[in-house]
Amino acid sequence: MGKFHGTGVALVTPFNTDKSVDYQGLKNLINHLVDGGVDYLVSLGTTGETATLSKEEKKKIWDFTAEINDGRLPLVAGIGGNSTLSVAEDIKNFNNNNYSAVLSVSPYYNKPTQEGIYQHYKYLSEASSLPIILYNVPGRTGTSISPEITCKLAFDFKNIIGIKEASGSFDQFNQIMRDKPEDFLLISGDDPIALPMVSIGAVGVISVVGNALPRHLSDMVRLCLSGKYAEALPSHLSLLEITRLMFAEGNPAGVKAALKQLGICNDVVRLPLVKASTALKESIAVQLNAIEA
Repeated sequence: MGKFHGTGVALVTPFNTDKSVDYQGLKNLINHLVDGGVDYLVSLGTTGETATLSKEEKKKIWDFTAEINDGRLPLVAGIGGNSTLSVAEDIKNFNNNNYSAVLSVSPYYNKPTQEGIYQHYKYLSEASSLPIILYNVPGRTGTSISPEITCKLAFDFKNIIGIKEASGSFDQFNQIMRDKPEDFLLISGDDPIALPMVSIGAVGVISVVGNALPRHLSDMVRLCLSGKYAEALPSHLSLLEITRLMFAEGNPAGVKAALKQLGICNDVVRLPLVKASTALKESIAVQLNAIEA
């Protein structure tokens, strides 16, 4: 499980102007991240606009990502949804042996009880041949996985190995750290709080901003994991404004604007998302130039 320490990046899915998947842009992005020193890649999480992709597109993206990565970094596949049976079937049918784990978001829209969340992940655990990383993002799902259920799942199912926590609640993080199994991974799901989360025992971050600034972010996280928080703090503070801008009009519109500025891929998104406004693009460009200077 040490392969999931450090900086993971939730890959965007680049699109051409006709909204088809831009595989050259995806190749550029993967190489940019490998060269930028990140520790692992997450294919088709929320940032990948997964809800807008067909099953055929998802399979092709997973396979292409594995081909271009060519074993250089560990890979995680985002496989989640709000129908337990369908998600379990998708996990069973996921047959790419280049991936090391599945990241599975808590069921959204249905608003299950904590018992429902527990039973959902129990079913997935029993269906999966790969380790599972839970994903708690109540701002998108409408419900939060409680610390008690997180830790119960961690103790009850050995292939549930960690959680990407994007609740923003330090009460929640503290309880998980206190009560979890020793080897269960707490991973920050929010870039701006990666440093303080590592300070209480998180093993790193699954990042959005890292798509554009992999070296800056991964160097900062490595310093934190080495206990060098004073050295990491300037980088942490320097990334706060660009992180705010990247989420100002929704994810991944902001980070795609940054990637276009860097010449990696287009800033095209699929409806119902829309591109970042001209004013936001200009602000992002200013911040990128300042960080890169």
